[in-house]
Order: sequence, then structure tokens, then C-alpha cells
Amino acid sequence: MQENKTIVVGYDGSAQAAQAVRWAAEHAGLRNLPLHLVHCSLWPLLTRDLSPVPGVPDSGLEHSAQAILEEGLAYAKDAAPGVEVQTSLIYGYPSVHLLKISAGAEMLVVGSRGLGGFMGLLVGSVSLEMAATADCPVAVIRSCEHPDGPVVVAVDNSGSPAALEDACTVARVTGADLNIVHVEHAQTGYGILRDPVDSSPAAGDLLDAALNIARGLAPGVNVETRLLTDTSIPRAIINASHDARITVVGTKGHGLIRGTIGSTAHAVLHHAKGPMLISRHNSTGHDAQ
Repeated sequence: MQENKTIVVGYDGSAQAAQAVRWAAEHAGLRNLPLHLVHCSLWPLLTRDLSPVPGVPDSGLEHSAQAILEEGLAYAKDAAPGVEVQTSLIYGYPSVHLLKISAGAEMLVVGSRGLGGFMGLLVGSVSLEMAATADCPVAVIRSCEHPDGPVVVAVDNSGSPAALEDACTVARVTGADLNIVHVEHAQTGYGILRDPVDSSPAAGDLLDAALNIARGLAPGVNVETRLLTDTSIPRAIINASHDARITVVGTKGHGLIRGTIGSTAHAVLHHAKGPMLISRHNSTGHDAQ
């Protein structure tokens, strides 16, 4: 697949999408990349009457869609005035068009439209579908309570090379600290609060290897490692990222199960309160989080 060195961001006029546009524009500036701002309008799927109302200036559904796109452009220019921005107004489902436009891109950025009061789920259906099907890393942006916090990346037994590389890039361009965490699973019912769990030598070796890789990919970045033990791997990652500016996890979901992202990444995406980066790389194999 041909690489598309662009950051793509979807904008639908919502407050969550505005946060995503600002974040995407800032990171495009930090990476010296162009930004592609996309608005997908669903109106033609519901009605053929998109024309202005006679005698009413700036009316009509087509004008409304263009106004939303221009609003998104204003957010991008305000966040990063020097970034080159391409805009696209497309009619149809966001999950279809964003998937095509972002193929091979540096990153796809979307907002989180979930309702926090419903079972604690903080991500909407479009964001989840993009995280499960895109052929590039997907950043799901929700309100960041710790803009000066570290980048937290979770690595599994494979070392999660794609996630580690993406986390190093974010830490390097932002100047943030990088925290690498690995979770050893404890059996349910184990007295984790009373009895210490002896970590395996392999876990320590894995973190040492990740530390060396990170220092090579992000020279000058302060890197720390943490070995955690919990009966729930997602819970441990979420707890470790409570003060993160962004949490990075790897994913699986190509081939026969392309539409999934793995149980750990799925749970963290749904319940983590800060921005998330799902490291999808079509050409680099599978991260297994």
C-alpha cells in the first residue's frame, strides 16, 4: 500500500470532534505534515432537497454541510496556523469514507462520541469501527485532563513493536516523558493485596528490551518502565494511565477477524478517560494487545 504522509481528521460539528481537529492540527504541526480535514454529510441519504430555501440567504442542507467543514477548518487554523490543510466535503457514511481516505495515512484522528453515563463506555460507534478497521494508527481524542502528562504505552509478550514505535514518536515530538508498562496476569482469587507476586525473568527482560528500543527511537526522552500485576490486564493499563496525556496500545484484527481490535485494546478504548492511540499498521504485522 502506498504511504500517505498525512494526518486525516474527521469533523462532524460536535464538541468532541472539535477537540480532535485541534489535536490533529497540533500534531501535524509538530510532525511537519499536512492535515486532511474531512466532513461526511449524511443528508443526501435522507433527502434529495439540499438546495437553498428561495429568498433565505445561507440556507439549505448543502450550505449547512459546507459551513460545518469551514468551522472545522477554522479550528485547525487556530490550533496550528502554519499547517497546510486540505478539506473534503463528502456525502455518505463516515465509517466508509474515512476508512478509504486514511488508507496508508500517518494517522487518522477522530473524536469520541460515547455517552459516559452509559455503562462507563466513553467511545462511539464510528470511533470504535475506525479503531477496528483502519489501515493506519487511529487516535481517539476525548478531553485531556493531563496535557503535560506522560505518554503511556502498554506492551504485551510480543513487545508490541508498533505501539512502542508510535508512543516513541508522540513522546519525541511533544517532549513528553514515556512510560512503558507491561502487565502480568494474576489468576482470579489470588491474594494480590496481601501476597506479592514474583515476576518472571522474561517480563523483566521484555521491559529491558523495550527500554533499549525506546531510547534508540526517542533519544533525549525520559523513559521509565513499570511491571504491573493484576487479575485484569485492561484495568491495570487504565489505572496506570490515569495521568497520561495519551495512552497507546497495540491491536490485532486483520485477516479473518479484521473487524476486531483485541479484547485488551477494546476494553481500554471503551473505559480510559483520556486520549487513546490504537496502533494499527497494515504492513508491520500484528500487535497482540
